[in-house]
Amino acid sequence: MTHMITQPCCNDASCIDVCPVNCIHPTPDEPDFTSAEMLYIDPDTCIDCGACVDECPVEAIFPDDSIDEGQERYLQINADYYTDHDVSCGLVASRKEESLPPGKELHVAIVGAGPAAFYAAEELLKHSAIRVDMFDRLPTPYGLVRAGVAPDHPSTKGVEKTFASTAAKATFEYFLHVEMGKHLNHDELTDHYGAVVYAHGASSDKQLGVDGEDLPGSIAATAFVAWYNGHPDYADRDFDLSAERAVVVGNGNVALDVARILLDDPDHLAKTDIADHALEKLRTSNIKEVVLLGRRGIAQAAYTNAEFLAMGDMAGVDVIIDPKELTLDSVSREARDEGTLDSTIATKVRIAEEYAEREPTAGNKRVVFRYLISPVAIKGSASGIETIRCARNEFVYAPDESVDNLDDTPQPDSGRAAIASSGEEFDLDAGLLMRAIGYTGLPLDGLPFDGGKGVVPNESGRVLDARSGKPLEGVYVTGWIKRGATGGIGMNRLCGQETAAAVIADFAKDKLPQPAKSREEIPALIADRGARRIDDAGWKNIDLAERTAGKEAGRRRVKMVSIEAMVRAANA
Repeated sequence: MTHMITQPCCNDASCIDVCPVNCIHPTPDEPDFTSAEMLYIDPDTCIDCGACVDECPVEAIFPDDSIDEGQERYLQINADYYTDHDVSCGLVASRKEESLPPGKELHVAIVGAGPAAFYAAEELLKHSAIRVDMFDRLPTPYGLVRAGVAPDHPSTKGVEKTFASTAAKATFEYFLHVEMGKHLNHDELTDHYGAVVYAHGASSDKQLGVDGEDLPGSIAATAFVAWYNGHPDYADRDFDLSAERAVVVGNGNVALDVARILLDDPDHLAKTDIADHALEKLRTSNIKEVVLLGRRGIAQAAYTNAEFLAMGDMAGVDVIIDPKELTLDSVSREARDEGTLDSTIATKVRIAEEYAEREPTAGNKRVVFRYLISPVAIKGSASGIETIRCARNEFVYAPDESVDNLDDTPQPDSGRAAIASSGEEFDLDAGLLMRAIGYTGLPLDGLPFDGGKGVVPNESGRVLDARSGKPLEGVYVTGWIKRGATGGIGMNRLCGQETAAAVIADFAKDKLPQPAKSREEIPALIADRGARRIDDAGWKNIDLAERTAGKEAGRRRVKMVSIEAMVRAANA
């Protein structure tokens, strides 16, 4: 018997630390870790000890004798990884503990309460001399785990248990419902804390840059995700779901999330923690088909294989793929012919080919995957969009310097592969278009900002001065605002740990400035400016109220979606 890792895998890497035989890869010190879709157990090395099962925060690991029919495919997916990887390296070396200054205490402010913030806090609080105050403008913590993870993926939200464990430490305090720029500013944080870590994420969406993008019915997937997840900033939004076809531009996991929510049976979603207002709207939706437009080819698709497989498991929904669009670039095609194609890509292509062979079922809804297609214009009127003008793309091979729109696929004999329009265009009727092409960060007063990359310039988490390029003493970043909006929970853990290590190293070397004022002044300071701070007890009251309402309704929780309701619950 062996164990295997399945769809909910969050790349947290906790399982790696407890594996006695090094059979879980990639490990955080392997190059593949930062781009890995999930972790994999080598069936030939696993000794069936089960240590990883208890450690997994999202319950993604199972012995092969206790899986259901839908999970059997993950036996092959785990095994496939080891067709071109081995277990001979990657053991996680124990890190040398920094020797901290005796008799000194460090107070750290962390701005943001998402995964990267919590992983940084977890690492910092391993030292008894360090105290952490965590700030967030919302009354609730957990960032995109609460407001971004799809409601039909409850296992992924199990990582909240890890965060709650960190927040339970005596050296940790919440300052929720406290807004930077309104109740506090950067200079005041640096006056009251020895170190400040910004982990406020990347909350804005990227634009398509095509005509008609601002028409009614053309929206950001980020807004739709926040709406159905009950984010208070989006609870009052309304989306027109009266058309039969929606188009989603992008083929990452967010694109697949919104497609599932649009097509899923509302009675199934009613068992999740989806926001009530979203559930009510979806019950009246007319959408029967969602078309996903991917600019690049199948081999470059950004979604994970686990999410791709989940699309094919939806009851009453057909996955439609035209086999003629499953075009591989020359390098991928050659590697496949030689049997050396990366196992993750090979699995992605195999799943797509299986979908392409399926016969559609009359009366089913449809999710249509289109590859090498880009929108070039959106047409409609003040009442909404009507048509998406699309261009068919092709791979072009030329020396690097002669191609403006380079793809990331290197070509050994002809420069690099570029995505270029073939000149063929067509119209696609639709009443709703969502752009799901990524998040980007926004500037925060007091911090340098790289507008091109959407990040705060930094070196291993140390914020760099815009003029000198040197680290600003005591100022750090972690998460998407540090490295860009890429990577999930696992990558955020590494990112948070790296930033925490920088803080600890600077503290140990006495490089941190001595704060001019005490952090004990912060509660009174923010109260004078009208902040109604929610602390740990207040958040626990909100959490209890939501879970109690959920239990009564047979759901995980029923989310509050207004700030005032949260504040009332916190003070109950």
